[in-house]
Amino acid sequence: MNARFPAARPRRLRRTPALRRLVAQTRPRPEELILPVFVKEGIDEPNPVVSMPGVVQHTRDSVRKAAQEAAEAGVGGLMVFGIPQYKDERGSAADDPGGVVQRTLRDLDSDVGDALVVMADLCLDEYTAHGHCGLLTPTGEVDNDATLERYASIAVAQAAAGVQVVAPSGMMDGQVAAIRAALDGAGYTQVPILAYAAKYSSAFYGPFRDAAEGAPRFGDRSGYQQDPANADEALREVALDVAEGADMVMVKPGLAYLDIIAKVARECLVPVSAYQVSGEYAMVEAAAEKGWLDRDRAVLETLTGLRRAGAAQILTYWATEAARMLR
Repeated sequence: MNARFPAARPRRLRRTPALRRLVAQTRPRPEELILPVFVKEGIDEPNPVVSMPGVVQHTRDSVRKAAQEAAEAGVGGLMVFGIPQYKDERGSAADDPGGVVQRTLRDLDSDVGDALVVMADLCLDEYTAHGHCGLLTPTGEVDNDATLERYASIAVAQAAAGVQVVAPSGMMDGQVAAIRAALDGAGYTQVPILAYAAKYSSAFYGPFRDAAEGAPRFGDRSGYQQDPANADEALREVALDVAEGADMVMVKPGLAYLDIIAKVARECLVPVSAYQVSGEYAMVEAAAEKGWLDRDRAVLETLTGLRRAGAAQILTYWATEAARMLR
């Protein structure tokens, strides 16, 4: 050992909470958090989601209150998911100007549009009677190109309602290009696209499907969502979406795909978001209810892990609560 440079003692910087805060390399910030919200048509009061303690299907009035609370906590954005009262084979409610999402977007743009970013999920699974993310062929396959026409129409309807960011999540080939062309053609050239670029066919979506009432009536979505075994495919999907005009990209789920987040963040020149999905949320809540872990510490630790992996924004059902803890 060189006497001029004695061995470092890292523990000195871990000794007190103040020291640990001072040298912390990674710390999520409230403005990096995005709160997903579910708005259901035809209900008079919020409806609790049993598999996601603390999460509800909102009414138009209750989601406005939740949005205001999120804004006051410093949350950066909201992601709106709609649950229509009536569904059909083509998901007609998805682009209906009077549909639940479009009405909610107008409300939120007026209420909190200057305080946080109002985003909307852009897909068809919550709106179709069959629960798949696109239109079906006579043999029951998702028709990619016909679905793109629906996505384009939905994007324009959301933009007209005041959405600040559209977020296509269906994993159709060419969806970003189709949406960008439609938005530009309708004069919404300033509306960005957050593409669900690396969305995996995951077991962790179960509680979400209870909340959004969008489980497929038959089969599954593994034919268009990514295989959990594949990593390089995510980079190809991201590159395609960015080339088509995506302004931001997303990896979904989060915790089981930290390696994917890290790979994408290293390679990608646009902001990378991660979605801490319903199953991740439900696991922590269930374990905390049993007394098996410290809930608040687990919440912040998982968010820190996603941020450390390279996520610039994190979609999380704890967004408002976590933002308050982080202030």
